[in-house]
Amino acid sequence: MAERQVFMPSQNLKLEALLELVDGTAGVVITHPHPLYGGDMENGVVESIVQVYRSHGYSTLRFNFRGAGMSQGRYDDGRGEQEDVRSAIQLLASHGKTRIDLAGYSFGAWVNALAMPPPSPVNGLILVSPPVAFLDFSSVGFLAPLKLVVAGSQDQFAPPERIRALLPTWNPKARFEVIAGADHFYWGHTEELETILTGYLGGAGTFG
Repeated sequence: MAERQVFMPSQNLKLEALLELVDGTAGVVITHPHPLYGGDMENGVVESIVQVYRSHGYSTLRFNFRGAGMSQGRYDDGRGEQEDVRSAIQLLASHGKTRIDLAGYSFGAWVNALAMPPPSPVNGLILVSPPVAFLDFSSVGFLAPLKLVVAGSQDQFAPPERIRALLPTWNPKARFEVIAGADHFYWGHTEELETILTGYLGGAGTFG
């Protein structure tokens, strides 16, 4: 199997997505960095996340937020984008996926955290470089499915010390991994990120 282009509904919009369905109940939705700064589903870190989940037998769904790529609509400051995330989760669920992870990088991590009011069908929430020094996380409370947070030691948008201060609020049981020398873009450090994600999935997503 390989990813195929689909257009998924979100409210009254059609969003461009790449979907790969495999046997089993496990699936993952992966969200991308800030669309106003060139972020889209083709981002290299997003690709790394997709590859690791694929190698562990998950169906994968990545999509362009409204206004990005060939997706309809326009940037909505994280509000409409939360609906995009929920629509993506529903799409995987409609294909019989009952064990769904939600993994986001940068802006995508922020939107994912905001889109998580209880109860949530998400089994595992993974935040890669949540940009706590760039976007407003003040309304993010307890994230029951949060299992793993990853950041680089040199990340000015997601400083590890600020993330560490927020983890007791988000979920004190979540695992926090800091990649030495990595900045927000993981240039030269994507293999280390993939190793961390592999460790999480190799334990059947049991961090926390």
